[in-house]
Parts: sequence; C-alpha cells; structure tokens
Amino acid sequence: MKIIMLYGGKSPEHDVAKLSAFSILQAIYYHYYSVELFFIQKDGTLKQGPVLTKAPVSPEILDLEDAPEASWHDLAQEEAIVFPVLHGPNGEDGTIQGFLEIINMPYVGCGVLASACGMDKIITKNLLQQAGIPQVPFVAVHQSAWQENGQQVFDECEGSLIYPMFVKPANMGSSVGISKAEDRLSLEKALELAFQFDQRVIVEQGIEAREIEVGLLGNQDVRTTLPGEIVKTVDFYDYNAKYIDNEITMQIPAAISESLQEKAQLYAKKAYQILDGSGLARCDFFLSPAGELFLNELNTMPGFTKFSMYPSLWQERGLKYSDLIEELIQLGLNRFAKKQEKQNYLAKEKNQAEN
Repeated sequence: MKIIMLYGGKSPEHDVAKLSAFSILQAIYYHYYSVELFFIQKDGTLKQGPVLTKAPVSPEILDLEDAPEASWHDLAQEEAIVFPVLHGPNGEDGTIQGFLEIINMPYVGCGVLASACGMDKIITKNLLQQAGIPQVPFVAVHQSAWQENGQQVFDECEGSLIYPMFVKPANMGSSVGISKAEDRLSLEKALELAFQFDQRVIVEQGIEAREIEVGLLGNQDVRTTLPGEIVKTVDFYDYNAKYIDNEITMQIPAAISESLQEKAQLYAKKAYQILDGSGLARCDFFLSPAGELFLNELNTMPGFTKFSMYPSLWQERGLKYSDLIEELIQLGLNRFAKKQEKQNYLAKEKNQAEN
C-alpha cells in the first residue's frame, strides 16, 4: 500500500511540518508501504516528489522547490492513504480534510469537524464551556471591533481580566503570534501582532500554572496517556525556544496526584468526543498552584518531531514511535471503511425506496 505524505503548507508553521514529516518518514514500516511525497509550498503550490521505499537519510529530500508542479487530482490514487503532516491554517483546520473527503481518500487524523473546531481556539472554548469543562477566563476580539473602537476592547479586557494576559490568534499553533501583555501598552502591541495572523484573537487571563498535556488515540474507542508536563524555566516559550533551540524539558509522567491524572484524562477524553475527534489529538491543560485544572486547547495534529510531547507520551506507555504511526494509519483506514459502509447502506436504502 502507498502512503501519500502531504506536508509543508501555507501556514507560518510550514517549517515545523517539515520537521515532523522527516521524523515520521524515518519510522514508517517500509516493508508494508511505499511513500510518495507531496509538498505544499508556502505560496500554496503543490509539488510532487519521489516514491520512497526506505527511510531517507537526510531531510534535504523534503526540499522539493525544484520538483515538478503537481495537480491536486494527482493525490487521488487507489490503494493509498494520505498522511497530512500539516500544522496550522490550511492544513490542520479542516480544509485539507474536506478536500480529501470530496475525492474520497482515506487519511490519517481527525475529520473536518474536529479539525476545524480544534484549530479555532474561540470555538473550542465556547463548546467546552457549554460542557462544563473548566477554562481560564478569556475575551474574544474581532479585528473589526479593534479597528472601530480600540478603547472598548481595552475596557472589555481590563474589565474581565487582570494583567498579565496572553494574546493569541484564534487559528494558529506552535506559539506563532502569541505574546504576553503586562500592561495596556504591551496589550496593544500583542493585539497588533496577533492580528497579523488572524482577524479573530483571544485574550486569556494569565495565571501562574504548570503545563500538563495528555495524548489521545482512537476513533470510537479512545485511549489516553498519563499526563506529561512541560517543565518551565521561563514564563513563556516562543516558537524559537520550542522548535529551533529545543529549550523544552518534558517530564513524563507528570509529578501530580493520581486524582489529578484521572481528572486530566477524563476532561481530555470528554473534549475529544465533544469535538468528534478521531485518530489522534493532544489535550493541553494549565494546573494552578491550588490544584485547579483548566483545559487550554485540543491540538488535532500535534508536533511529531523527535522532541515532541505527543509521541513521547505514548512511548512512556510502551507504544513505540513506529508502532504509533502504524496505529494511526490503521485508524484512518478503519474510519474510511466505516464511512464507505454507511454510504453503501444509504445507497442500498435509496435504491430499495425507488424500486
């Protein structure tokens, strides 16, 4: 069977996706699969690369800027499954997933609904708020409201939250466009930065907290890892600290009580099911000094580099990196098979009704 590795993308997380893609290519079971590379350049151009039958020795193989331009219809191949290694908008937000549904291709990871909702921090928070899952206080800000009446935005933020605040684009990950505001001047700068990446922004209450993360795996039957922890030496890790300088230290499992472990797993699984998750996700929490657990976000295509938390969480549970990738492929194929069964059933019912 062929795996179509779709990576890169138009989002600012383009380079992170390439790092994840190379790590995955190193671990695929090539005695079962061949892998064809499809690269989305930053301008959206699709390039078709070679078919791999063994693990590449260098990440340079992913640099396909000079490769032939491909048609999106070239993806539609029989006996193939798409592995979309795309972080951020135009990849993790349901757009690619919707295209793959239209051309009737199996793919790894969450479907359209979970991808779109999980990518949008405001939608996620509103849905989980209705379900009673605790979150830190927040204010959603639209760029048009900021441009029309910035003072009103300041009043709403300062009336609902206290400094420090964290300002984030609604649809972005990997700490892109996120900054900390200590006062009104830095809040203004943080909003202007975030609006460079999205017209919708979320302003969150900054709290002193540990960062706890739980891995999820499955379709109908969902498994969770024990929580892991990002051990912080500074208040906030930016993009460079996470992916360039590798300054992140992880503790797996996190040094928290059994009751907090169970609560994090329960909230993570509940959020995954509310958003209709399938395949995989990583659920991120804040843990306050008072032992309060706040769900931060659900990441439907977490980083897959050798430094990433998601595969490390499963490694601690005894699931090797290569076996994790194999399980994700099988989950994608199983979900596709169930979809085909449903479509065939509906077509049969329709024919019977017409006859």
